[in-house]
Amino acid sequence: MKKLKTMLGLSVLSIALVGCSEAQEGDGDTPIRIVTTTSQIGDSIEQIGGELVEVTSLMGPGVDPHTYQATQNDIQSLQNADLVLYNGLHLEGRMNEIFEQMGPSKSVALGDSIDEEKLLKNFEYEGAVDLVDPHIWFDVDIWKEALDIATETLIQHLPEDEDQLKQRQQDYFNELDELIAQTAQKMDQLSDEQRVLVTAHDAFGYFGRMHDLEVIGLQGLSTEDEIGIRDIDSTIEILVERNIPSVFVESSISPRSIQAVIEGAKEKGHDVTLGGELFSDAMGEKGTKEGTYIGMYEHNVETIVNALLREEE
Repeated sequence: MKKLKTMLGLSVLSIALVGCSEAQEGDGDTPIRIVTTTSQIGDSIEQIGGELVEVTSLMGPGVDPHTYQATQNDIQSLQNADLVLYNGLHLEGRMNEIFEQMGPSKSVALGDSIDEEKLLKNFEYEGAVDLVDPHIWFDVDIWKEALDIATETLIQHLPEDEDQLKQRQQDYFNELDELIAQTAQKMDQLSDEQRVLVTAHDAFGYFGRMHDLEVIGLQGLSTEDEIGIRDIDSTIEILVERNIPSVFVESSISPRSIQAVIEGAKEKGHDVTLGGELFSDAMGEKGTKEGTYIGMYEHNVETIVNALLREEE
């Protein structure tokens, strides 16, 4: 029944978007209406576009993009949009058919244009043959490349504002460069032995690669992957054998599986603390520090470093 409802929903949306498959050419007025899937994209586009854009993000705090299904309100937003920007790389798996209906002139997948050699692939999980890790926003350098694509797309819609858009992009990129430098400085506080991050699902691969951190995810790249007893038991075994002191939950995922790991490790005589909550697939509430891309990233870094350092005190 759930599958039938999903198929019916996609069919209705496909019909609704038939008249919107071609790009809606602007009439020269601003701001242009942009719909993004994730808040990570939405906030970054607001920083670059400023008053030239009106941004609506479909997936707010606590929302899991892997399992997200479009609502009737989303249909209306997509119909009214001049441009739709989404992550791609199968992050929004259940919405792929929708973007195909809209066509490439109106919807742009920022991740799909990133050099494949820079993307992480996962061969560990059963059925995940050649599966690309879509969580590219955790590598700030790669995220800047994605935003280059977004900026060029904005310029195509607002050619008369090219200079302003490029200047705002450069200003924002300067902030991102400062974020990279500050993160490196904080991460340098961790010893080699402390550089292990255990999370609810495998969303921090790019973060780990960029900051020399080993990442262990209880769940696979997608939260649609099933978590079995074997996954929990193997994670407990790693924690006990390597004497890992902390694990982390994520704002968009139920903490039950991580709690099961903590309890399982305790039964084996190894006390594991909850290091804190991280933002992975979703950001924080609008208007808060964690509701911005930079603030979300800073929160994660501070939470990780503080928790891992605390265990050595």
